[in-house]
Amino acid sequence: MIQYNGRRFVSVKNTDNGEVSSQTIFEYKQEGNILFANYSGGEIVKGTLIGIVKGDGSLVFRYNHVNIQNQIRGGHCISSPETLPDGRIRLHEKWQWLDEEQTEGNSVIEEII
Repeated sequence: MIQYNGRRFVSVKNTDNGEVSSQTIFEYKQEGNILFANYSGGEIVKGTLIGIVKGDGSLVFRYNHVNIQNQIRGGHCISSPETLPDGRIRLHEKWQWLDEEQTEGNSVIEEII
């Protein structure tokens, strides 16, 4: 199982209906198979996520944040890891808003060293 504890990530790609950008930093923590993180930057004032790390290193989680329009947004996400040649992790994410919008999107985040 991939250990995510202490790893930091930044968005490198997102669909237009997403709010995460290259200014958004995620700080991951892990206890056993429980994953949680804080994130902020760009359109995100403050966000949190919580979920599960599966045996293959993939992630299943829910996220909630407050954006710069002072809206509370949230959804769920499935992330598949890729190990880059330099050892960093890239996560390929498929997510969906769980508010009135209910739209889906795809994003990619990469580990910051």
